[in-house]
Amino acid sequence: MTSARVLTNARVVGSDHGDAVDIAINNGRIAAVSPAGEQVPDAGVEVTDLDGRWVAPGLWDNHIHMNQWALATHRLDVSSAMSAREAAGLVAEALRSSPPALDHDGRPLTFVANGFRDGVWPDAPNLADLDAASPNIPVVVVSFDLHAVWLNTPALERYGLAGHPSGLLREDPAFEIERRVNEVPDAVLDAWVSEAAAAAAARGVVGVVDLEMSWSMDAWLRRQAAGVDALRVEFGIYTQDIDRAIGMGLRTGQRVGELLTVGRHKILTDGSLGTRTAYCLDPYPGVPADQHPHGLLTVPPEELLPLLRRSSDAGILATVHAIGDHANSHVLDVFEQLGVRGGRVEHAQLLAEADIARFGRLGIEASVQPEHAMDDRDIAERHWHGRTERAFMLRSLLDAGATLLLGSDAPVAPLDPWVTMSAAVSRSRDGRLPWHPEQAITTAEALASSVRSSVASSEPADLVVTDENPLEVEAVSLRTMAVAATMLGGRWTFLGL
Repeated sequence: MTSARVLTNARVVGSDHGDAVDIAINNGRIAAVSPAGEQVPDAGVEVTDLDGRWVAPGLWDNHIHMNQWALATHRLDVSSAMSAREAAGLVAEALRSSPPALDHDGRPLTFVANGFRDGVWPDAPNLADLDAASPNIPVVVVSFDLHAVWLNTPALERYGLAGHPSGLLREDPAFEIERRVNEVPDAVLDAWVSEAAAAAAARGVVGVVDLEMSWSMDAWLRRQAAGVDALRVEFGIYTQDIDRAIGMGLRTGQRVGELLTVGRHKILTDGSLGTRTAYCLDPYPGVPADQHPHGLLTVPPEELLPLLRRSSDAGILATVHAIGDHANSHVLDVFEQLGVRGGRVEHAQLLAEADIARFGRLGIEASVQPEHAMDDRDIAERHWHGRTERAFMLRSLLDAGATLLLGSDAPVAPLDPWVTMSAAVSRSRDGRLPWHPEQAITTAEALASSVRSSVASSEPADLVVTDENPLEVEAVSLRTMAVAATMLGGRWTFLGL
């Protein structure tokens, strides 16, 4: 591998004049950025002429579930279905064309599909439709937001839930089913993760925050030792593993491998809007009083505070899932009581007006997923009607001094920061009018919220090369932004020049 190289005739995204420069790279870092032709490379230095293409810092996705993203790419996608019956029909058609293999006992393997969106369906997920689609083969359909699963009768029997009236499970029971159906041999999953990492690199991605709900440090060390080296990875730690992490002396930001870094303590305090389990101040319309009309508060403040204090004292910073406005208020209260800056909220999707300024004042990072606004706009208009001006308030958060970190929550949305940035800037998709355009941010702000370095001397040589200047591309066109090359630590992880 060449440790020294020069990228000639490049233009740096965000530079004042866009003049051509040469970028010298040595030992994985940028050694110098100088006017094009000013320096002659030494003999033996690899030279790549970018021919006027644009260079920006490599992109990060600040919230993914890598195992589930890799698995989803090999499963039936039912997200296009507009009803439970249509989704069941897609399952039936897939099983007719490709029935699952048999396990060592001669039983069919569970058939798993992804992506149902019952929040806007005229009918609810039910046993009758899914049993009609597959009376003998166990079927598990995972919701698009991962907070619910829909099982048929054979699947309920296989997973010890025989007699369940609807087959629809939410939150912790759903997570347990997902954990079980996601158990595939390491060799298979690692190969699929490698494919997903390479695909991400081809979109300009150099790093991800992996918030998979299992202990993932060992898996990533194994994968990287086997050559899965297209991405930097920062791995999250859930509460069930926090004692293990503390006992190992792990601390947020600590490098445990060349490309692997310890992330944060991840805690889920509520559910999701799509599943109507996000914990909100106002009740969801039509939800009976005995069925959690305000959603679910899964970790109340009196439990959250000692959890965060213990991990914080050990040097592991927190990132807390909060989607509903009431959940976000509680989380901000706890961060304020904790008195430690550097906290992070995952999603910050539905907010009370009074809480916006607190993000900036308390130094709380908002890890947000703008494409969810495109997925959830119809759900929000139905189940959060009259309050949608307080959904996905990116502009307001930035103006209040909060730090935004953009991500996808893949497989909830695609692992593609260009899609994420387009949603943040355009607030539109599929030709629809922008949804609450007053909360749009600029392309420059979206890009700054998607990178961790700059194109400057001494910075990591983590770069993305594009034919067009992304700051001058129409917002909706960012979705399909062509990537010419991606560099990680001075080596090409994707080269399409």
